[in-house]
Amino acid sequence: MERDIVIVGAGMVGVCCALEMQRRGARVTLIDRRAPGLETSYGNAGCFARSSIVPFNNPTLRHALPKLLGNNTPQFRYRLGYLLRETRWALSFLAHSREHVFSQTARALDALIQLSNGEHLRLLAEAGVTHRLRENGWLFLYRSEVGYAGSAFSQQIYRQFGIDIETLDAEGVKALEPSLAPLFPRGLWVKDSRSVDNPGAVVAAYAALFQARGGRIVQAQVTSIARDGQDWQVVADDARQWRARDVVVALGPWSKALFAQLGLRVPMAFERGYHRHFAAQSGAGLNRPIYDTAAGYVMSPMEMGLRLSTGVELADCDALPRPVQMDLVEASAREAFPLGEALQQTPWMGRRPTLPDSRPMIGAVPGREGLWCAFGHQHIGFSTGTGTASLLGALMHGEGPPIDPTPFAPSRFL
Repeated sequence: MERDIVIVGAGMVGVCCALEMQRRGARVTLIDRRAPGLETSYGNAGCFARSSIVPFNNPTLRHALPKLLGNNTPQFRYRLGYLLRETRWALSFLAHSREHVFSQTARALDALIQLSNGEHLRLLAEAGVTHRLRENGWLFLYRSEVGYAGSAFSQQIYRQFGIDIETLDAEGVKALEPSLAPLFPRGLWVKDSRSVDNPGAVVAAYAALFQARGGRIVQAQVTSIARDGQDWQVVADDARQWRARDVVVALGPWSKALFAQLGLRVPMAFERGYHRHFAAQSGAGLNRPIYDTAAGYVMSPMEMGLRLSTGVELADCDALPRPVQMDLVEASAREAFPLGEALQQTPWMGRRPTLPDSRPMIGAVPGREGLWCAFGHQHIGFSTGTGTASLLGALMHGEGPPIDPTPFAPSRFL
C-alpha cells in the first residue's frame, strides 16, 4: 500500500527526505512557503566536508569564551537581549563542549557526513548536476604561526578520524591559490572535501527530480499541525489542508515555532550569518573555498561570483538584519584577495538552527505517533541532508538504520 507522507520544509533536508520517501514508494507532498532551496540551504559555502565533525562547541570553546563575550569579533557576535533570554540554551551549549560529550558528537557527525557524501554523489548524478561538483578540497588559512598552533586540537581530531589533511607553508598556499596575497605563512588543505558552485541550484535540481518522479510540491505557509484520528492534519495560513499518516518537520530554524504550537519546547538557538557576492579583479580567481581563520570569513567561488560569508550572530530568528560582520570581513578579505565590486546591493542573511549538542534531531517525536523530526543541523544541513533522509527513511519503515540513530534521537531533548 502507498503511504501518504507530508514533509514540511523544502530546504536540502526536506527535499532529500521527499526523494527518499518517494524512492520507498510513498505518496509525498512537500510544502514550504518558498520554492525549494531559497532559505538557509541557499546561502552556505557549498561544502561537503568531513572536517565539519568539529563543531563550534568543542573543548577549545572555554578558552576562547572571554574573547567571544567581548562581542567585537568578526567570528562571533550576539545580541545581549537574545542571549539573556536564551541563557539556558547557552549554558547547555557550553556544557556539551566537554571532552566526553564532544567525542560522542564527533563520532556521530562523522558517520552522518560519510553516509551523506555517498548519497550526494548518487543524487547529483541522478539530477544531472555533477558539473557543479568540485573535488579539490578546501583550504584553512592562518595569518600567523600562533594561529596555526591554535588549530592543533582540530588537526588531532582530523587525523584520529582519518580525514585527509596536508599542512602547507606559504609557498604551498601560493601554489594552490596563486591569487592570494602573501599573508598566510601556514595553511591546512582538507583534501577529501568537495564543494559545489551553487548550493541553491543543487537543491532546486533535487526538487525537480522529485517532481519528475511524480512528487508534489506546494508553496504555502504552514501554520499548524494536529492529530486528527489516525492521521495528521497540516493547515496553511490560507486555510488549505492536507492529511497524512506521517508528517516530517524539516523546517530548519522555523521548526521550533511549529513545535511550540504543539506544546513541545525545542531548545534551539539561531546562529545567523550573512553573505555577499563579489567580482574578482581581472586575472584573479579562487579554485576552492577558503577559510581565513583569523579574519572569520569563508570565501567560495560560486556561479554568481565570489561568495563572502561571515561568522555567527546569535539573535532572534527573524530579527532585523545587522550586517556589521559583513563590513568587517569584507575589509579583511580585500587584504587577502583582489576583490572587485560587490554584485549585490545588500547582504543576504540566513539562520543556522543549532541544538545544544550541535547534532540534528532525526527520528520520531516521543508520544506523537506519525510525527517525525529532521531539523537542527547547525552549519551542516546542506551537506548532511542526504544522510538524514537515508537514516529517517529506515526508521520510518522499521528497518535496520545505516548508522547509529541514538545520538540524533529527538527524545534527548523532547
